[in-house]
Amino acid sequence: MDSLTLFCTGALLAGGLYWFVCILGPAEQKGKRAVDLSGGSISAEKVQDNYDKYWSFFRRPKEIETAEKVPDFVDTFYNLVTDIYEWGWGQSFHFSPSLPGKSHRDATRLHEEMAVDLIDVKPGDRILDVGCGVGGPMRAIAAHSRANVVGITINEYQVKRAHLHNKKAGLDSLCEVVCGNFLEMPFPENSFDGAYSIEATCHAPKLEEVYAEIFRVLKPGSLYVSYEWVTTDKYKGDDAEHVEVIQGIERGDALPGLRSYVDIAETARKVGFEVVKERDLAKPPAEPWWTRLKMGRIAYWRNHILVTVLAAVGVAPKGTVDVHEMLFKTADYLTRGGESGIFTPMHMILCRKPETPKSS
Repeated sequence: MDSLTLFCTGALLAGGLYWFVCILGPAEQKGKRAVDLSGGSISAEKVQDNYDKYWSFFRRPKEIETAEKVPDFVDTFYNLVTDIYEWGWGQSFHFSPSLPGKSHRDATRLHEEMAVDLIDVKPGDRILDVGCGVGGPMRAIAAHSRANVVGITINEYQVKRAHLHNKKAGLDSLCEVVCGNFLEMPFPENSFDGAYSIEATCHAPKLEEVYAEIFRVLKPGSLYVSYEWVTTDKYKGDDAEHVEVIQGIERGDALPGLRSYVDIAETARKVGFEVVKERDLAKPPAEPWWTRLKMGRIAYWRNHILVTVLAAVGVAPKGTVDVHEMLFKTADYLTRGGESGIFTPMHMILCRKPETPKSS
């Protein structure tokens, strides 16, 4: 092969790699480069061991409902996936209905703004984001409402990422992030003017416990809205395919167990809330939320190849490939759950804490 042919071949390969990685890019604007993928607060040499530990949790199904084990389990999960989520998905770790003529980013932002509009807060009010992740929803909601948003996440690495993003967005004066367990929140009673959770309380081993904590910290008369992950009325527990899909979602998203839609309002009332409104935001006329997963297949495969190469040369931690593959498989289960209608990630419930306590 002469030098000109060799040069042209090399240039073609380099150009193709540049197009593949840089032009196509990740699924969303990342704020995180592929070469910076990590295991969060887990040291690089322990990522594989923690991934194996995560999966061992499901080999002992009786422990899944054990409350004291779940926080560490969820914390491990978010150490493993936070960088990959942020790199390939964006800073808002949740779904939203597709909107004709709108980008995924715009649809996500509008879905978040609707949450704060529902709880009817004013500029300067202090509101709580229950399970804030790296703070994508928090920043959209603070910018939209001008409320002071306090987010809580169990994962220390996510707190660091949220602080960084808040500062970059110029919203650190409106956004505060606390590392803590939302089952035992470090806030006094009656201290928030409103609260919301976006696809976060599904990680609680018992929904009653997190709802009771939210109820405790809300001021009387304040509103709380949650977008819950649930099985719908189409789910059949004796259908093997339905069970496989739901278990696949649970394993791939650190869920102690998905709840039925019928349990949500009952639980809210049990802790003292008045239920103002309840509906599945994924139902028509909403456009399918799972199309984003289907349209992202090429991006997922591209990213998986890149992660594999980075792990092979020692740039990404050992175990990153396994984590990315787990998320890829989970995306398929989520898509199947959406297409069959047996699962929704956005069962909305709007609640109010009564002005005066109910008499016993």
